[in-house]
Amino acid sequence: MRAITIPEPGGPERLILSEVPDPAPGEGEVLVEAVASAVNRADVLQRQGFYDPPPGSSPYPGLEVSGRIAALGPGVGGWAVGDEVCALLAGGGYAEKVVVPAGQLLPVPAGVGLVEAAALPEVVCTVWSNVFMVAGLRPGETLLVHGGASGIGTMAIQLAKSVGARVLVTAGSQEKIRRCLEFGADAGIDYREEDFVARSRELTDGRGADVILDIMGAKYLQRNVDALAVNGRLVIIGLQGGTKAEIDLNAMLRKRVAVAATNLRGRPTAEKAAIVAAVREHVWPLVEAGRVKPVVDRVIPLADAGEAHRVMEESGHVGKIVLEV
Repeated sequence: MRAITIPEPGGPERLILSEVPDPAPGEGEVLVEAVASAVNRADVLQRQGFYDPPPGSSPYPGLEVSGRIAALGPGVGGWAVGDEVCALLAGGGYAEKVVVPAGQLLPVPAGVGLVEAAALPEVVCTVWSNVFMVAGLRPGETLLVHGGASGIGTMAIQLAKSVGARVLVTAGSQEKIRRCLEFGADAGIDYREEDFVARSRELTDGRGADVILDIMGAKYLQRNVDALAVNGRLVIIGLQGGTKAEIDLNAMLRKRVAVAATNLRGRPTAEKAAIVAAVREHVWPLVEAGRVKPVVDRVIPLADAGEAHRVMEESGHVGKIVLEV
C-alpha cells in the first residue's frame, strides 16, 4: 500500500508518499481500507520530531480515518466486511489501509458523507471526553473555548450548545469570530486585541467561565484560572503556549477550581473504547439529526499532505483539513 512516511523530521516537505507493507489485523482488530483521514496538530508535531507515536502503534501520521472494513481479525463481532466506518487512531491514518482496534470504530453517521466523516472521530472524542466526561459541563453553564475556529473549537461550540450551555470563544480575527457565531457561539473575543480574562468576566456579569477548554498550556495557565468562575474547571488539551508555568494556588483555593490536563492518543485501548462508546451513544444521534455537523475547511489529496500541513501551520483555516486517499 501507499502511506505518508517521515524519513527525517522537519518541514512539510518531509512528508513522503511511499510504498510500505500492508498491515494485517490481529486479535480484536479490523483492517480498514481508507477513503480519507484528517490533519491534527499532533501530526505536525510528529513530523517535526516532537511527538513520537505510542509504542506498538503505526509509525505513519494520522489520528483518524474513514473508509470501509476490508477484513476482520480474530474475535471481532458486530462488524462486517464492507461496513462504512470512521475510527479513532493512535497513528496510521495517512495511508491506504490501517488496522484499528474494534472498540475504536464508529459507523458513519446517517447523512454524513464518507469523506467528511474523517473529520469527526478525533475532535468529537476529544471534546466529549474533556468537556463532558472530565469537566462535566452542565446546561446553563458557560464554556470558554480557546481557538474557537479550530476543528476542536467548532465541535466544542456545537456540542456545548446542544446541551444548553452558553459558549464564549477566543479567535485571532473578526472573520473567525464571525464564523464561530455562525456555528452557535454566543460571543467571541479577539485575543490579539482584547484581554480574554476581562472580556469573559464582562460577558458573564463578573462570574467568569464555568469550564475552559484550553489548547495553549503554560502561556494561559494563570490567566485561565483568573477567568474561571467559582467551582470552575479548566481542562488543558494542548501546549501551543509552552509546558512550564507558575500558578497562584491561593487563587485556586479561593475559587475552589479544578485543573486537569489530558491527552487522547496515548490512552490505553480500553479507555479509548469507553470514550468511543460514549460518543456513539450521546453524540451520534445529534449528528444524525443534523444538530451537530463536521466542519470541513478543505479536502486535499493524500499525496499533497505537505500542503495540508502548511495550511494547518498558517492557521488560516476554519474547522478540519481533510486528506482524501
